[in-house]
Amino acid sequence: MGEVKVYRVTGRMLVSHDRYPTWQKFTKEVRALTREQALEKVYSLLGSNHKLRRKHIVVEKIEEIPLEEAMDPHVRELLKVERLVVK
Repeated sequence: MGEVKVYRVTGRMLVSHDRYPTWQKFTKEVRALTREQALEKVYSLLGSNHKLRRKHIVVEKIEEIPLEEAMDPHVRELLKVERLVVK
């Protein structure tokens, strides 16, 4: 297994595509092993939270960032974990 990295994904999403369509910018930070997994995670998050389809999401940039540069509080908390025990 590889090492988990932090990716920052930026782009635009089409909200209210049925009534008054507007493009809104987004920036998401996710933990993933590869760029492809980070992209799938962003599609999943935006699709479930905003009821968007993939054709309504335009990804402009995917960049790997240093662990210390992560701004999302959930990602920062997960970076502090040294060991995870599941029963």
